[in-house]
Amino acid sequence: MIVALVEDLLFRSKIEQSAAQLGVAVKFVRLGEAVKQDEGEVVKAVLLDLDQRAGKGLEALRTLKSDAGMKHIPVVAFVSHVQKESIAAAREAGCELVLARSAFVKELPDLLRRFG
Repeated sequence: MIVALVEDLLFRSKIEQSAAQLGVAVKFVRLGEAVKQDEGEVVKAVLLDLDQRAGKGLEALRTLKSDAGMKHIPVVAFVSHVQKESIAAAREAGCELVLARSAFVKELPDLLRRFG
């Protein structure tokens, strides 16, 4: 299963559509909710929108990477390409892949196949 911390309805819809077409399970959680693995579920990756309205995308990433049970799970973040500081901060916080929003949409099917 892939967990998505995505508020933007357009991106959420794109993820839902692609996941449904590929038969990949994606669980959407709200920012601030614990990303946890329920019994029988294995989180294989986290999709994270760093452009969260609450401005808490980086905080969520740091929380994930500080959790002993979640720190080994790959995080794929996406952000506006002009947010150079956010991109650098995400990489520094341990994010495995940071993509511009347009690149994320283009690579989404491949990402879902890889982690789903």
